[in-house]
Amino acid sequence: MNSVIIVAAGQGTRMGAKQDKLFLEIGGEPVIAHTWKRWDDSPRIDEIVLVARPEREALFRQLAERIQPKKTFRLVPGGARRQDSTWNGISAVAEAAELVAVHDGARPCVSESIIGHCFDAAERFGAVVAATPVTDTLKRVEDDHRIRRNVDRSDLWSVQTPQTFRRKILIDAMERARNDGAAITDEAGACELIGQPVFLVESLSPNPKVTVPADLPFVEWLITRG
Repeated sequence: MNSVIIVAAGQGTRMGAKQDKLFLEIGGEPVIAHTWKRWDDSPRIDEIVLVARPEREALFRQLAERIQPKKTFRLVPGGARRQDSTWNGISAVAEAAELVAVHDGARPCVSESIIGHCFDAAERFGAVVAATPVTDTLKRVEDDHRIRRNVDRSDLWSVQTPQTFRRKILIDAMERARNDGAAITDEAGACELIGQPVFLVESLSPNPKVTVPADLPFVEWLITRG
């Protein structure tokens, strides 16, 4: 049995819109609806755990009525930080789950190819993340934005989601982060705390995250053009 935790409890402050970015419409559907459908359509997934802010629960239930998901889903409240939301999601995952993916609700373009490759790799290695190699030139700067020096990008990758794990590894890693009071920005960071190697799976198709208003036209183009 495989599960996915869709983390959809963020504030989306960088979007600058009064409306929750996950409910901004793209191609006639909210962003989160596209994300939910991608996972609902995946043959690799048996259950979906959605982590949302408590005040958005009614919206998510209305959305479920609208899109009629085929897979079993659970709706759980988010926490103050992403890692708290992930922990709440883990706590709701079925005990029978062997592999668990964690995915950003604001990444609606995830492909079945990357989902499948991440699950295959997690089965083999225990902990994997979708990622793309960094192609931009990177600079290290001073506080006044003056360039200090160039940064070698040859071994740098930009990490995305899904991040996929054997269930016990994910629980152990996130539990260590909680017990240590560590601040982490993703689940792979928690794995570092327990010495768990994490492997990269290259995302070969666009898998952007809706973060700022400029992201919306590109994401809409990807979704409407397939």
